[in-house]
Amino acid sequence: MRVEIWSDIACPWCYVGKARFEKALAAFPHRDDVEVVHRSFELDPGRAKDDVQPVLAMLSKKYGMSRAQAQAGEENLGAQAAAEGLDYRTRDRDHGNTFDMHRLLHFAKEQGRQDELIQILYRANFAEERSVFSEGEDRLVALAEEAGLDAAAVRAVLADPSRYADDVRADEREAAELGANGVPFFVLDRKYGVSGAQPAEVFTQALSQAWGARSPLKLIDEGGAEACGPDGCAVPQH
Repeated sequence: MRVEIWSDIACPWCYVGKARFEKALAAFPHRDDVEVVHRSFELDPGRAKDDVQPVLAMLSKKYGMSRAQAQAGEENLGAQAAAEGLDYRTRDRDHGNTFDMHRLLHFAKEQGRQDELIQILYRANFAEERSVFSEGEDRLVALAEEAGLDAAAVRAVLADPSRYADDVRADEREAAELGANGVPFFVLDRKYGVSGAQPAEVFTQALSQAWGARSPLKLIDEGGAEACGPDGCAVPQH
């Protein structure tokens, strides 16, 4: 069974939702038969690469809230994250363009290190003092190395804006076609969708339901047709 997760590194609920989903997956009896794929979704696709601003300023402008209201929201997110065992800095974080991170995540998928990289990027953005937005290429390269990727290969991807750009845009178009207007958005075997950072119990139910709904193979067998098996091939008798 395949679970696709549309998310953005700048999305705090994606950070929390991933932890809740993984809690459900860890207890799922068929977890070893579940493939998890991370898909791209930018919350702020029009933001310039060098446009970095404090999170509170971004929230105040985007949602028309006061700084106190924005800070209260961050404190709530911090409490939600802590309940899932996650570190979360409620003050002095910044916000910026995530397109290069999504390109790197597609590269990491090819290398079999996608989940490692996305978790490291989440941690760096939400829990660490150093910025993933304002410190430039060296910061992303160091984080990618931590995920097990080759530094020179990562720099080559970052140096060419066209690398994996089409993959990111394709993910975003597909999200729109599936009706996802926010993230996190989970799609299970292309049959069931779960929107938002739901409690682990909801993911448990969704996994069980999607697993149970998998269509068994319908065999069309008129009988008598020759076939090969572990013991060899049938020899026609005349």
